[in-house]
Amino acid sequence: MEIRVLRYFLETAREGNMTRAAERLFISQPTMSKQLKELENELGTKLFVRSNYSIRLTEAGMLLRERAEDILSLVDKTEAEFKSLEEINSGDIYIGAPESEAMTLFAETVRDLQKSYPKIRCNIYSGNLSDVCERLDKGLLDFAIVMSYVDLSKYNCLSLPMKDTWGVLMRKDDPLAERDVFAVSDLNGLPLICSRQWVDQEFPKWFGPATGNLNIMATYNLVFNGAVMARAGMGYGIVLDKLVDTGPESDLIFRPLTDVPQTDIFVIWRKYQTFTPIAELLLQELQNRFNL
Repeated sequence: MEIRVLRYFLETAREGNMTRAAERLFISQPTMSKQLKELENELGTKLFVRSNYSIRLTEAGMLLRERAEDILSLVDKTEAEFKSLEEINSGDIYIGAPESEAMTLFAETVRDLQKSYPKIRCNIYSGNLSDVCERLDKGLLDFAIVMSYVDLSKYNCLSLPMKDTWGVLMRKDDPLAERDVFAVSDLNGLPLICSRQWVDQEFPKWFGPATGNLNIMATYNLVFNGAVMARAGMGYGIVLDKLVDTGPESDLIFRPLTDVPQTDIFVIWRKYQTFTPIAELLLQELQNRFNL
């Protein structure tokens, strides 16, 4: 299985059309078709269901697409790492981050490093904690910013001087906006808008057996979409503080949950990881900045 052919396959899967994919890769359509047919023969299974105007992935094709994305990301990252060995003042750094205010500290550190090394490029992958940690484990990321819910014994880590606060996001004209704080028990019976991840990971700790009785009206993966639903009056968003604009001009307001512990924030990386020179510089900058 050749890397070049995997790129052909992935571009075709993204386009849903072999002719357009061939044009984007500057090869002929017959060459593309021949290479993909040989890939199917090599794997012993059909990857596409073809029609006159489009193609769609089979179940095997969907599996290969997932694997191909990881393989090609790792290939591209490896090539970039070797290029960066030749010149210390440039290179790519790959960082995974869930939605957290702690990204501000990390961004400020990268910004200051770029003043001395302006050719550094920072590549951010955003996702939930499990997605971020999976990519870190596969070697697709240099660092990840995570909350204390991760098993830190698996990684090297630095603690950041910041904590995230859980709370309730609602419209400013909502009757409950008059309250200054909420307790977990106050959420019972309210229509809730929650991150899918936290429903599974944190709510059982907060609510115990009563988790299954919560009135969860909607779930989100990105807090921006959670805020849109709260603004529309669909319910009360359960979010981390400072991720949504709740300033004087906003129609939303945040109220903290007093009986939910704040979350500690860490920068983690794989044990025995070999850094590129520029990633090593970033680690040193983080250690110096936060006296760690």
